[in-house]
Amino acid sequence: MADAQVAMANQRCQEKTPVQILHEYGIKLCSAPVYELIQAQADGDQHQPSFMFSVTIGDIACKGRGSTKKAAKHEAAEAALKLLKRDTQPNDRRDGVSPEAGDTCNPVGVLQELAMQRVWCLPEYVVCMETGPDHMKEFTVTCRLEGLEESGTGSSKKLARRAAAERMLGKLQSLSGSPEITWSPPSRVYVESLRQATGEKISLLRRTPLSIPNTDYIQMLLEISLELGFQVTYIDIDELTVNGQYQCLVELSTRPVTVCHGTGMTSSNAHNTAAHNALQYIKMVASKL
Repeated sequence: MADAQVAMANQRCQEKTPVQILHEYGIKLCSAPVYELIQAQADGDQHQPSFMFSVTIGDIACKGRGSTKKAAKHEAAEAALKLLKRDTQPNDRRDGVSPEAGDTCNPVGVLQELAMQRVWCLPEYVVCMETGPDHMKEFTVTCRLEGLEESGTGSSKKLARRAAAERMLGKLQSLSGSPEITWSPPSRVYVESLRQATGEKISLLRRTPLSIPNTDYIQMLLEISLELGFQVTYIDIDELTVNGQYQCLVELSTRPVTVCHGTGMTSSNAHNTAAHNALQYIKMVASKL
């Protein structure tokens, strides 16, 4: 029975067109593919028309040509899928090589394919530093994936991105305790689900005023995050406010992600204020009827 179900699933996947597959990936990217007709001509013969479409998904843009608009769109989608390191034949394991043991020369592609197969949010790359003169630039790129973060450096953004992806793969292997990646991210906590939360800490928050002086809101937020199962990350902002105060953001790994701002005379004060604002938001949502 199980083999029959797998065979049926594979058959359904094989029947999908490149446009359909790319659309599904676009949902995971939170960015639907955008197609644009950029050329339509008869190429000297009205009986042999030629069309060209471009498709944009995230940071990727590809073109495709065909004798019909549909064929041109499929060519463009297939080109985008290849750049995303996703074959249009879903059960093709690339000559028997698994994603964890894939093309080690392209850690960015390996990491992206791994995320897609595990139905994780796709890796996010951020250029966080650029140093050196024009002829000797060094870039630092941070890779974020399912609450994890790793950075890499290189003489170009591309090399720094690859270094960050390679470090992320190393971290995943370390968390798995073996070269085979078996680690799974913690389950997501939906903001709307806070209304039904009945734990000790969230119940205490509902009836506790958040205006008591000298309260350690950082600890309070940590305890609630452990009870509900989301992660808390503080991000310091280098620039001071117009009043000369420190700034920071606190990010909660809820779905959707919750981000709150905080300021203070010290970095620690800013963190505490950000935690206080996050607690106010959680209390407001959790108390809604």
